[in-house]
Amino acid sequence: MDDFPAGSVWLVGAGPGDPELLTRKAERLIAAADIVFYDALVGPEILALVPDTAELSSVGKRSGRHSKDQGTIDNLIVAAALSGKRVVRLKGGDPSIFGRSTEEIDACRAAGIAVQVCPGITAASAAAASGTISLTLRGLSRRLTLVTAHLREGEPLSLDWQALAAPDATLAVYMGRAAAPEIARQLIAAGMPPETSVMIAVNVSLPTERLITGRLDALGFLTRTIGDKDPALLLIGEATGARRAGGGLHSGQCSTLTAPDVR
Repeated sequence: MDDFPAGSVWLVGAGPGDPELLTRKAERLIAAADIVFYDALVGPEILALVPDTAELSSVGKRSGRHSKDQGTIDNLIVAAALSGKRVVRLKGGDPSIFGRSTEEIDACRAAGIAVQVCPGITAASAAAASGTISLTLRGLSRRLTLVTAHLREGEPLSLDWQALAAPDATLAVYMGRAAAPEIARQLIAAGMPPETSVMIAVNVSLPTERLITGRLDALGFLTRTIGDKDPALLLIGEATGARRAGGGLHSGQCSTLTAPDVR
């Protein structure tokens, strides 16, 4: 393969989980790999596309439980490429969105290794598709802001809440389940109306997908129904409520809940 010679690296976006949401290029690169380093959120149906001749190596990080630190992952990728292998670093979603891709790219370049990136569908896009909503909406939501609420233990959640509470934006919060009550409190304190629509996408694009909709002031309550191991994305903003206003609920997939406050 001209774009995947021996001793090179591709960072490949695995998308949100459904193997049919892989790009054709991602599938081709996976099929050509000699070794695949994969994240915890990359499911068995996607890993089944890895050829039997290739080595599989889990380097997953999930909910603060890291099988390997980032420096170790960088070293493994570099060592595999220097040994002449075609290396795929398979990342959930898109490698460039909270995927620590810069560290791995820098490590490869420092070692003189050719490295390229194959984008993937990020969870926010997949959640909007499942919910039949638009992340932006003319006259209602002109901006999309992506943030992560994943922090080291003991660190405060320090974000520009005034900017995030802008009325003409949709906010997508990755890894935000545990911080959901704090997120709701801070956004409301910054001026976002308590009745602002929210959607929580759990296991998006998978057979176990759940879409939970409600109000911002119920966000903490809504997230209590989610298991600790279930990946969840928070979508906040009036664009997420257009689905309910216009009808078209997916039977068995979506529930609407409310709560009086965010305690």
